[in-house]
Amino acid sequence: MRPNVLPLLLAMFLSTVPAAMAAANERVLVFTSTAKFRHDSIPTAVSTLRLLAERERMAVDQSENAADFNDANLARYRVVVFANTTGDVLDATQQQAMETFIRAGGGFMGVHSAADTEYDWPWYGQLVGAYFKNHPEGLQFSRVQPEREGKPQGTSWPVRDELYNFRSNPRGAVQVTATVDERMYQGGTMGADHPIAWCHRFDGGRSWYTGLGHDAALYRNRDFLAHLRQGLLYAAGRSPACG
Repeated sequence: MRPNVLPLLLAMFLSTVPAAMAAANERVLVFTSTAKFRHDSIPTAVSTLRLLAERERMAVDQSENAADFNDANLARYRVVVFANTTGDVLDATQQQAMETFIRAGGGFMGVHSAADTEYDWPWYGQLVGAYFKNHPEGLQFSRVQPEREGKPQGTSWPVRDELYNFRSNPRGAVQVTATVDERMYQGGTMGADHPIAWCHRFDGGRSWYTGLGHDAALYRNRDFLAHLRQGLLYAAGRSPACG
């Protein structure tokens, strides 16, 4: 994709969305450290999140440095995003700083392989809502069905991405905001109820997660941009609705 295409597309999308009137000094930390697989889409994810946040008058810092997870530094942020992180990326002291951040009312946003991160940190698994199990081969087509209070809400939208199966169905512990239709692709293992995005209040803070975001091309999808924007607004405490 040409370097100027994403900003142009986002500008077109965001021109239809009123800017938030919150304080301009709120900050978002986008963390992209990887200890296992590294997604080629990480730069696109970061630039997309930066533009979405800036439209909402939030500044973005991107980091791969786990040392940034300390109490003093995290206190500067409204939201911490794990954007396609993988593996064990924080030590015990850094994990404690993240827990303190959430307990102080901070927001968390997880994108795609944020669920493939920190398997030995049970608190983090609860924060995200479910851990990655596996995924069907390649990129496949399905439809994302938004929902609210367990019922379909609005029009479904097409998606082509790497579609995660999770170790457990998070429904019951979180508010599911979207599912995918396993009948449309091969390799789904969760059955008729396959959550792909959800949110919840957790341990004093807010958490929003989407299983989508593997493929860089998806960040040109207007529905996915709206999906990410709503997640950011919920994690930042700007919106009570998370889907």
